[in-house]
Amino acid sequence: MTATLIALVLLAAAFAVARGVRAWWVARGVALRLPVGASGIIEGAEPIVRERAGAREAVLLLHGFGDTPQTLAYLADELHARGWDVHAPLLPGHGRTLRSFASSRSQQWVGAAREALDYLLARYQRVAIVGLSMGGALAAILAAERDRVVALALLAPYVELPPRLRRLVRHHQLIHALTPVLRGNTERSILDPAERARSLGYRAMTPALARELAIVAERARMALPRIRVPTLLAQSRQDNRLATAVADRAFAALGARDKELLWLEGAGHVITVDYGREKLIDAVATWLRRWADAGGASPYEPDIPTPPQ
Repeated sequence: MTATLIALVLLAAAFAVARGVRAWWVARGVALRLPVGASGIIEGAEPIVRERAGAREAVLLLHGFGDTPQTLAYLADELHARGWDVHAPLLPGHGRTLRSFASSRSQQWVGAAREALDYLLARYQRVAIVGLSMGGALAAILAAERDRVVALALLAPYVELPPRLRRLVRHHQLIHALTPVLRGNTERSILDPAERARSLGYRAMTPALARELAIVAERARMALPRIRVPTLLAQSRQDNRLATAVADRAFAALGARDKELLWLEGAGHVITVDYGREKLIDAVATWLRRWADAGGASPYEPDIPTPPQ
């Protein structure tokens, strides 16, 4: 074996070790910051269920990518106080370990959300959906599939990826070969420092997971024109992940006749816990109540071309 070949072998071995050490170090940091309880779930990341006897209305709340139902707790409490039963499931791979997250896939997230919705539709007379970030994308997919949903709220929905993530997805295999895990920066996602400190999100992902997020976002984007459910779309003008043009395009693409676009100021991407959340939560609760009382979308006939004479 020549000296050059030996050097290349040693270099490759050193790179593999460094790559493995990085993955271990990031996973260790997540585990130390977010200890898992006896149930196998991060403490505080459990599903949220708020029920009362005899309730006839329920809301399905869907959290974002790499996050947990904890981001929806304020909203869940307010909706329950206003008469709704609330279910916020923990999506597969989320709220557990970074390894569990890395092994989860988009079809599992969509399937779990669909199963939760069908459970509510079988039990309640009126059901609404609210989704945050990737949860908003999941909510859009479900609303396009199910005609019994009375109202929908899409909160900073991930229906398009920002340019940086699009580049990552395009080269995810190469990036995976270089590094198996990527650290996320949440400094601008939640501008309120107290709420940022409470966050139970992983703040890390794999290149392959970015591709799975892209699959969900694309499915949601394609679903928007098929949505007939009365829809509230909300986003902060200071969202660090989604440009204002993304919300404008999503709103224009919505097939719902009854729709409203709400702009927030002073918050990052996770608008359910950040500055100004009170305005958002009240707007969502008011929107759901309005359309639940109305029984869903206002009646209208689809535009059908007149046949030629």
